[in-house]
Parts: sequence; C-alpha cells; structure tokens
Amino acid sequence: MSLFVPTLTMIIPLVPLATAVGWFVGRRTRYWRLPTLSNVIPSNYFVGLTHIINDEPDAAVDVLIKLVEVDNDSMEIHLALGSLFRRRGEVDRAIRIHQNIIARPNLASAQRVQALSELGQDYLKAGVLDRAERIFEELVGLGEQLPRNLRFLLNIYQKEKDWQKAIKVASQLAGLDSNIKAAMIAHFYCELAEIAYGKQDIDTAYRQLKRALSMDRNCVRASLLSGEYALAVGNYRAAVKSFRQVKQQDPDYLCEAVSQIVLCYRALGDFRRCFDFLWECLAEYPRVSVILALTQMIEQRDGIDMATQFLSEQLAKYPSLRGLEKLAHFYLLQAEGETRSSLHLLHQLLAQVLKQKPFYRCMNCGFSASQLYWHCPGCRNWNTVRPIHGIEGDGHLMN
Repeated sequence: MSLFVPTLTMIIPLVPLATAVGWFVGRRTRYWRLPTLSNVIPSNYFVGLTHIINDEPDAAVDVLIKLVEVDNDSMEIHLALGSLFRRRGEVDRAIRIHQNIIARPNLASAQRVQALSELGQDYLKAGVLDRAERIFEELVGLGEQLPRNLRFLLNIYQKEKDWQKAIKVASQLAGLDSNIKAAMIAHFYCELAEIAYGKQDIDTAYRQLKRALSMDRNCVRASLLSGEYALAVGNYRAAVKSFRQVKQQDPDYLCEAVSQIVLCYRALGDFRRCFDFLWECLAEYPRVSVILALTQMIEQRDGIDMATQFLSEQLAKYPSLRGLEKLAHFYLLQAEGETRSSLHLLHQLLAQVLKQKPFYRCMNCGFSASQLYWHCPGCRNWNTVRPIHGIEGDGHLMN
C-alpha cells in the first residue's frame, strides 16, 4: 500500500491557515487550559485539512462549513480559510465560506462586520462590483473601519467610472488618508468634463474643468482640455492662454502643448509672440519639442540652411533621437547621389527606431507607452505617467 506524501507546493499555501489554527489553539488553551490538541479542535478540522492537502478544496469547504454551525468560537479559522482561498484565486469557495458565516443565526455584530468585509473583498476580486459596492456602502453607513472601506468604495467607483461618487468618497477620504491628493479628485472632474464634451455639453465641460483647477491649480490635464475645447471652436486667444499655463503648472508636459501653441499663434498671425515664448521655454526648459518647434519656425522665416544650423547647434547641447531624425531629413533634402542614398537609409532607420520607442513612463511602476495615460494602466495611480525626456523621449511626435 502506497502512502500519500504531500509536496512542498501543497504545504506552502497552508501556512496562513496553520498560523490561524495555532492562534486558535493557543486562545482556547489559554482560557480552558485543556491538555491535548484533540480536546481543543474537533476531529473534523483535521478531515478538512486532509482534503485541502489532497487538493480536494470543495470537500474541505463542505466539512469546515458544517463546523461553523457547531462551533461559533471557530470563526477566526473560517475567516482565515476564506481569505486563503481568495488569495489563491479560488473566489467561489471564499464566497461560500463567508456567506455561510453571515447566514448564521445569532451571529455577533463584530463577527458579522468582519465577515461582511471579507465577502465584499471576495466580490471585488471576482469583479462582481455591484454586490461589493452594496456591502462596503453598508459598512461605511455603520461607521466601520472608515478609511479602509472608503478606499474599497473608491476603487469600485473608479472601475465603474462613476466619477461623481468617486469625488464624494475621495473628498471624505482626503481628511483620513494622506495618499488621497487633490490632484486625484481634479482628474475625476476632468473625466466628467470629457464625458460632457462628448455629449456636446460644452458649458458643463468647462464648469467641470474649472472645478478641477479649483481642486488643483497645477492640473495640466484641465489646462490642455480647456485649450483643446477652445481651439475646436476657433477661440485661439483663449486656447493659447490655456496651453501656455502648462509651463507654470508642470514644464515636463510642455511637449503636450507646444504644437498647439504654435498652431494658435499662427492662426492669430502673431509670429513674434510665438517666437518669443518658445525662446523663453528653450532658455528655461530645453526640451526637444521646443527645439523642433523653433526649428520649424526658423525654416519658414529664414530657410532650411538657417534651420539646419540652429538644429545642429542645439543637438550639440541637447542630444536627442527625434532631433537627429529631423536633422537627417534636412541633410537628405540637400544631398545628391550616393550621399543622398546613405542619408535616406539613415533617416529610415532613425524613423523606425523612434516608432519602437515609448515616449511616456510611469514613475511608480515603470509602465511605458507611446501615448499619455493620466491613469496608469499598470499600477492604477493617477498622474504618475510622464513624458520621457532626454535622448530617447520628450512626448508625442510633432505634426
């Protein structure tokens, strides 16, 4: 007859449960001072654990649920078991355990609250957001573990894109949790502005953007959206005013506004003011997007030779692949014969390299992308994805 020998991979997931059992044993022994383990834990617990070790979790759940009905003092072990199943991704089993605990008659109030919280987390893990929302709203209404349960609700509202509720909960949390920043709430208002603008409700869109800026005066997104909305209706003066605010709010995002600023000033016929603003930006924040915008203006005013000279001088001080690709383009336009063929190949290679390079990176988790995300898809944090600067970056490509 062969004996079943559990492997290490089977045993490791049981460590949290073993810890809970040990705590339970110590607790009951301390109060009753019973000498043997068999008197402390019913034998069915060992049957249940055997089922888990033998990879028979459904049978284990059946055994252990029955014990809840018999032994109210074993609640902590059942809660630990449900939490273990949830962490292992076996959410259905976790839900069964926690639902059965809540269904017990004469359940103590504190135990019901704890089981409700665990069940809410089960539903959240399973993606059943409406049920999770109802549970955490109930717990918040009871005043239980406010910061923790409000954070769960905030997470749910963001997943559901219910930005009004997200604003309400985040405002409640702001005084309880230092991680909740005004900048996050400003983004919620920006989300509402984009929804309103998509419905052609321009007035509401602008009101939401004003609220965003009242929450966070350095909200770059609100300024960019205000500029885009004004630009769309040909209000170039209002648009350029909004876009220029980015320089004071966060110059790292200048690359998102430069091309629109040039477009607005061009429409207004104000070449001098545009040129002066870009030179001011270059002196304070030498970004390749600014250099390329100035290069384009110099080419239009003074010709390709002057533009090539300016770009060469700037690249010597501030090297960048995007700048080098533009310089190769200028040389290609002026070259002939074999030199032209070689430059054409170089230009193609640089363009190909740039297509494969991310222009944005999350400062929190390292997620990288070729487009800007205000809400990081990797770590789900707001305002952490920023333009990459230096040789390989500086935001989206100029038109």
